[in-house]
Amino acid sequence: MEFVVEEDKHLDKDCSTLIMPALSIGNVGQLAMDLLVSTMKPERVGYLDTPFVLPCVGNDAYVPVPQGQLALPLEVYESPANGVTLLQQRSPVVKGMMIEFAKNLAEFAAASGKTHVIVLSSLDFGRWQKIDMSSGSQVHYLSNTKKDGKDDHCEKIGWKILEEYNPDQRRWKYLSDIAEGSSVHVDDLSFEDEQENDEDYYPSLPFAALYSCFKEKGLKVTCLLCYCSEGDNIPDAFNLAEAACKLLGFCPNNLNNYADGKWLIPFSWGTLYGPAPDMSIF
Repeated sequence: MEFVVEEDKHLDKDCSTLIMPALSIGNVGQLAMDLLVSTMKPERVGYLDTPFVLPCVGNDAYVPVPQGQLALPLEVYESPANGVTLLQQRSPVVKGMMIEFAKNLAEFAAASGKTHVIVLSSLDFGRWQKIDMSSGSQVHYLSNTKKDGKDDHCEKIGWKILEEYNPDQRRWKYLSDIAEGSSVHVDDLSFEDEQENDEDYYPSLPFAALYSCFKEKGLKVTCLLCYCSEGDNIPDAFNLAEAACKLLGFCPNNLNNYADGKWLIPFSWGTLYGPAPDMSIF
């Protein structure tokens, strides 16, 4: 994986927190990143070039009249005012390459001086076994500050730990061993096919590989997760974007152009679900 810096730009050493999506159901993590980029108005400083992500190209997603700046699969933005680096991923990882991709990203994050990585992702609502809305929040989390995945700050905010996380479960342990570079027997484990067993489902997702590889590099990792279904996932995106801000202690005045507590909707969302229906047919 190569980081390609744009002309006359560079990574800011004061941007020690990296926020990125992990692709999953409903693309909620990517939509949340769109909200953060659109609202913070960070500067694009470069992109990551890797054979592990499918190629794609498009027009600028964040301006009303695109000027021809290409949108690429892995774009890196920085907001020195907020001390964060934002990584937007626009296409999926090549099948079978998720762990290698996660290792490469962890190396990039460590080499660029990141100390905290926040991963935004979603979980299949159909897998949610212990539905509890008493806290009023649908955000779950997983952190490496403690062995059991708990984090005191996240608990104070009111989020619930991903209860299905078990570092001793075979797939989580396999991920940990692979991230550490241990020679282990694969034993026909697939991390990208649909898992029938709920115990195997969570460590099979991209966020789990990212979590394990960032953790192995000695970085603080916080995964913010929400359960959802396919469909209109914009409300879930707002939920995760707001959770990322809460975690970092951002308030409306901290974010550029975050006026009156309102998020700036990305212009690309105007065609997210196609044109509105012709009301004359009703």
